Amino acid sequence: MNLYEHTIIVRQDVSPSQVKQIEDKYSKIVEKFDGNIVKLENWGLMNLSYLIKKNKKGNYIHFKIKADGKIISELEKNEKLDKNLLRYLTVKVKKFDLDTDYFKKSDDKEIPGK
Repeated sequence: MNLYEHTIIVRQDVSPSQVKQIEDKYSKIVEKFDGNIVKLENWGLMNLSYLIKKNKKGNYIHFKIKADGKIISELEKNEKLDKNLLRYLTVKVKKFDLDTDYFKKSDDKEIPGK
């Protein structure tokens, strides 16, 4: 089994319930082909660096997947056909970083010098 980090960007005008349906759809594809989702993170709505299909923002969903390569090709085949997705990216990694939440919003930020 290989380790993959898979990120998809969903259009900004998609409702939160539709985002949840998209998460479930791709989770089921992974499980159908005997893969394992180690962690699923919804990073939320963030600005894009440049316009993609007339969108300034996108909802980011990040999967940490333990699976064979055929599952990734099946995921990407389905994502090419999905009109709600702007982009997707899969990266093969040697090990997962499960401790760090890179996009966690913290309300009590420390102010330097105070």
